[in-house]
Amino acid sequence: MSGIVGSKLNIRGSERIAKLGTDGQVLTSSGAGVAANYEDFAGGLSWQSVVTGSTLTAVAGNGYWIDTSSNACTITLPSSASVGDTIVFADYARNWGTNGIELDSNGLNYQSQDDTYTVEYATDGTALRIVYMNATQGWVPTLDKTVEDVPSKGNSEGIFAYGFISGATAISNLVSNVGVVSTDVAAVGTARHDIAGCEYGGDKGIFAYGYVSGYKNMSNLVSNAGVVATDTTGVGTARTNPAACSYGTGYDKGIFGYGNTGSYASMTNLVSNTGVVATDTTGVGTDRKSLAATQYGGDKGIFGFGTDGSQVSMTNLVSNAGVVATDTTGVGTAREQPAACSYDYDKGIFGYGQASGGGVVSLTNLVSNAGVVATDVTGVGTARNGLGACEYAGDKAIFAYGYNGSGNVSVSNLVSNAGVVATDVTGVGTARRSTAACSFN
Repeated sequence: MSGIVGSKLNIRGSERIAKLGTDGQVLTSSGAGVAANYEDFAGGLSWQSVVTGSTLTAVAGNGYWIDTSSNACTITLPSSASVGDTIVFADYARNWGTNGIELDSNGLNYQSQDDTYTVEYATDGTALRIVYMNATQGWVPTLDKTVEDVPSKGNSEGIFAYGFISGATAISNLVSNVGVVSTDVAAVGTARHDIAGCEYGGDKGIFAYGYVSGYKNMSNLVSNAGVVATDTTGVGTARTNPAACSYGTGYDKGIFGYGNTGSYASMTNLVSNTGVVATDTTGVGTDRKSLAATQYGGDKGIFGFGTDGSQVSMTNLVSNAGVVATDTTGVGTAREQPAACSYDYDKGIFGYGQASGGGVVSLTNLVSNAGVVATDVTGVGTARNGLGACEYAGDKAIFAYGYNGSGNVSVSNLVSNAGVVATDVTGVGTARRSTAACSFN
């Protein structure tokens, strides 16, 4: 195609010429109906390897996954065709809205237009089937459909709950799927601080343990609508300052570990995919409290940092069966009372905390999808400890609340799906510390 300026067929969703009729047929530009057999969208085709290049010469009878993550793709159609010849193109990475495809009809017509027109498709998730009709109509789209719904890989919303204001509290604050923290939700369950929270069941959460007038071991389930339930009778050794994360296929189970029972501890308690907390499992690794934990790798977890009387930076990996490994030599500044959560579906981030000498910090350490902790990243936002963190929007994260060395704060910091921490967002909700968070939905 010559791509004459001002002569374009920009095919973008509702602007396409081929449209579905009310009777389930596909209407061509001439109004003729072509049966739309959706189940046979790709029937009889020979699917090719994923195309990542900037050009492609298409062959009739083939199906092509077009990956435009790095560049747009110009596709040259066959220079000759027979009636009924069919080709299918599909957006491999849901990225055509950024880098689209351009069809060169190579001397033949496209929807009755000659090849002086440039034909572009620029909508994420498009699946396109073209069939050669005749010399007049040429190639005609018989299906041009955008796949709007994609499977969710992570939870879209979050919740911060419990903590310490001037005393223990059980208030909570929901986090929307765009990272907006809501105002306080009335307290449910026993007010306490220095608890932990994690996900279970793939879309729900649980808070457990903590301290108020003594060590606690009760738990509170969180529904997939973010509703906190009343206390569930405790299981396992009552303690304060543990950490928790999810693990297992689809992150459908959870684990609470370590803490302070009156002395430093390393026992763990598994959480089933129905939110049932199991009895104590003998501890592995250095006894300590005030650490953090996050999932990584799609089905595993990691505990990191804390204090055993002095701040430490060692970590302990958790298998997809909930088995805790021995200590891994620490990377990054030793500290206690950080927070951690996942981002980008399969990676994690530890952030903030209190380093030796009592100074609060804002540095972070990324966790790869293989569970490797990276060196310190220069801090962004208010340095503090005793905060919480959770994922939102499936692949992003948020840190919020904490203690900045002189008082409680309610600021939050968003984390992109590349693990980049943003500057402070003005706080919403009551400032507090020693809180916890998890995601849901």
